[in-house]
Amino acid sequence: MNGAIFFYSTNGDGSIEWIGSSMIWLLLALSIANVVLIAIAASSNRRRDMLPADEARELRTLLAGGRYQEAIDRARRGESDLAAIVTRALDHSPDGTEAMVRASEQTADELLTARLRRLEPLNILGQVAPMIGLFGTVYGMIVAFQTVASSGGAADPVLLAGGIGTALVTTFWGLLIAIPALSAYAVVRNGTIAISDESLAAVDEMVSLFRPKQTAGASGATA
Repeated sequence: MNGAIFFYSTNGDGSIEWIGSSMIWLLLALSIANVVLIAIAASSNRRRDMLPADEARELRTLLAGGRYQEAIDRARRGESDLAAIVTRALDHSPDGTEAMVRASEQTADELLTARLRRLEPLNILGQVAPMIGLFGTVYGMIVAFQTVASSGGAADPVLLAGGIGTALVTTFWGLLIAIPALSAYAVVRNGTIAISDESLAAVDEMVSLFRPKQTAGASGATA
């Protein structure tokens, strides 16, 4: 038996077994899609796209110096999650720091939900691929047992090889897809959540820099 069994299934007479081969080819296509989805997930949820260190430092410096309009303009020019959260928080600055905190938390949740939703195809692929492999396993064993039954219990091992090969190869491809897909999903998802939490913490720190200014202004107005 050569490596060709990993790409198509054959009958005992050497002809292609179309149903088993179709499942193998489907799994091969899904394995390519799996690589693409993993690459997209990894490249779309990088720290520099969510929480750029330079941008965070610049915004913190502007707010600490009381240059609020410059901070708003800088945040609106940004394309990161941090910039979006800061922009929403500063838009609510006239309503007080509590409103800023609520706005930043809501924005962070919305952005995180959107990112996790885009990761779901990877999770679905990781869940479905073993099911397709299991379907191929059951089909292959049915073919093998039919061969045994039709031969009166004295089936030629060569004739059995087609069904058993389909059963094992589809399981192989299903697991080969599922293990990397679910592993990548878990790693990217956990990393995305962690960076989102860091972004929110950074914005909370910026809001805390804003709070003393409001307190001082309120005290002056009361006096």
